[in-house]
This record gives sequence, structure tokens and C-alpha cells, in this order.
Amino acid sequence: MADAIHYHYSRGRRKEAIATVRLYPGKGEVLVNDQPAASYFNNEALIAVVERPLKLADQHQKLRVSLHVSGGGKAGQADAAQLAIARALNVMSDDLRPTLKKAGMLTRDPREKERKKPGLKKARKAPQFSKR
Repeated sequence: MADAIHYHYSRGRRKEAIATVRLYPGKGEVLVNDQPAASYFNNEALIAVVERPLKLADQHQKLRVSLHVSGGGKAGQADAAQLAIARALNVMSDDLRPTLKKAGMLTRDPREKERKKPGLKKARKAPQFSKR
């Protein structure tokens, strides 16, 4: 039987988005749903969000990142991917924990969309008041 490929796995969530990540030894490529991150996100700011934990831990040239994202929009997916990568780096090496924790990358953002209430247009927006 062939040697099993060793990787570090983790999952991150944000709003409705879920990201699962596998970190392999490699040369620094980031694949999102089997596409390069640049072509999937098509936005420099979102790519920077995804790669931030790798650069902070100085691992961006040493690991191959395989991400699978689903649900939500691109910004939520990027934030979920950031959390997943940070958690996987934490599993990979406990020495990185203080750095990632100080940057706030190991905490899940709990904010969710508020539900719409009856009689209102959105969660809190009321129809325009009319005296007559």
C-alpha cells in the first residue's frame, strides 16, 4: 500500500459559508474548489484575507492549501477560509497559537443575518409613516 499523504485538516464558518481546508507540504499554492484562489475569488482584498494567516505564520511558501468552500457569498467564504486555515495552522503547530490568537484569527465571528419581522420591510426597516 502506498504511503498516506499527511495533511492538517480544519473547518471554518462565517454567516452561511462553510470552508474545509487541508494543509499539505508544498510550494505555496492555494486552491479553492480545485481552482487557483485568484480565479475563484477574483478580488485582491479577498485573496489577501485568505492568505493572511499563512503570511502571519510565515508558512505561505511552505504549504499547499486545498480549500473547499460552500454556501454564502464570496466575502463570507473568504472569512470562513481564513478561520479554517488559522485553525489548521494551530493544529499543525502549537507555537503559532499566540501569534494567531493575538491577530484575532482563531475566533469565529458570530454575527448572523437577523430574521425579518412581520409588518416590517426587513429585519428592522419599517414602512414609511403616513399621517393621512
